Amino acid sequence: MNHPRSGRGAVPRHDDRRRSFPQVAPREAPDGRFAATWWGNAWVEALEDTALDPARLARGKAYAGRGHVDAITVTPGRVVAYVHGSRPRPYRTEIRMRTLGDDGWERFLDEATARPDHIAALLDKDVPHALEAVTGLLPAPGDLVPDCSCPDDGYPCKHAAALCYQAARLLDEDPFVLFLMRGRGEQELLAELTRRNAARSAAETTAAAPSMPTVAARTALAAAAAGTGLPPLPPPLPLPDRPGRPAVFPPDPEAPDPLALDLLASEAAVRAHTFLATGRDPVAALTPWQDAVRLAAAHPGSGLTASTRALYRDLAHALDRTPTDLARAVAAWRQGGAAGLTVLEQPWDPPAGPFDRARPALLAADFPAFRPWRNHLSTESLQLRLGRDGLWYGYESDRGREDWWPRGDPDPDPVGALTDLLGR
Repeated sequence: MNHPRSGRGAVPRHDDRRRSFPQVAPREAPDGRFAATWWGNAWVEALEDTALDPARLARGKAYAGRGHVDAITVTPGRVVAYVHGSRPRPYRTEIRMRTLGDDGWERFLDEATARPDHIAALLDKDVPHALEAVTGLLPAPGDLVPDCSCPDDGYPCKHAAALCYQAARLLDEDPFVLFLMRGRGEQELLAELTRRNAARSAAETTAAAPSMPTVAARTALAAAAAGTGLPPLPPPLPLPDRPGRPAVFPPDPEAPDPLALDLLASEAAVRAHTFLATGRDPVAALTPWQDAVRLAAAHPGSGLTASTRALYRDLAHALDRTPTDLARAVAAWRQGGAAGLTVLEQPWDPPAGPFDRARPALLAADFPAFRPWRNHLSTESLQLRLGRDGLWYGYESDRGREDWWPRGDPDPDPVGALTDLLGR
């Protein structure tokens, strides 16, 4: 989806303030809580602090867990869905809340653009804890007002409670849903964030410019005309402690994806910084496929967010691979870098020695019998691969399928590699 041109007063596209989401699959956060993020749990806590009947709340949570909530539509100040109950016809259920006024959004934008890492977090679908202080952004007790077409007059009824719980899962996936609930669409917010960030970067650059050593062109030309030779160049600038982040520029519907450009610019900055510091380009020897895998593996974020899926799709298409090929290769790169990718893609015949000693060592440690094939040792669902670097790399697959994925950390001891694999 392309964003509108930024600037104060920019008019968002019509659908920027109305989003519909398909039915959310039931799931549980790793810690047993209903939501997986702190802002999703803040939403759940507001619901639970408001509820007058814990029994209805528990039934609503069970409804949400069993998938009784249909597609959800979010507009400013309102969340609507049909929820299935005991009758054949579902109930129309909605949750209303206050939207932020202009002053509230000014406070949010000021806080969000105060530090570059805040903007980077938001672009990666993460909400910095500092934004929790913005009054009216996260729900407070009594802030969520339920309404349902069912005859139950509970506050909330179990259908409204189920919708609230499912809305928390939407917030886990995309915090911009919370901003839409409070009155601003994603495109509108991103445009304003990029405008303010560009203005801040320009101001910082202007403030820093006078301190840079320079030689005036007039001085150099005058010396050359007089035959006295050019004045000496100023000393080189000191190497920064770390690579800088590129400026965030306003997106343009005719330009490439701004998040992809930001990723490429960040990669170029890291390579340039490494080259200046060491005189060596760390990726010059990589093939295009290896570099694509490295680039995707370095992409920030948890799980396959929308931006990650787009990156995988585009990189895989450019190299005539599938996104699944790339995702598997990224797992191998994160496991062991270029050596891990080689282990994934290039079976080989190891000499007698460590490979032959691995099977007795695994049997002595009470691990099941492994079948050998070239540099692989396999069971129905576990596999160890010996790399040319002498390390053992763990893999897993569903039983009965040859669909091996890298897991765990490489280890010079096959028992250690398998123990790490099973402990994850």
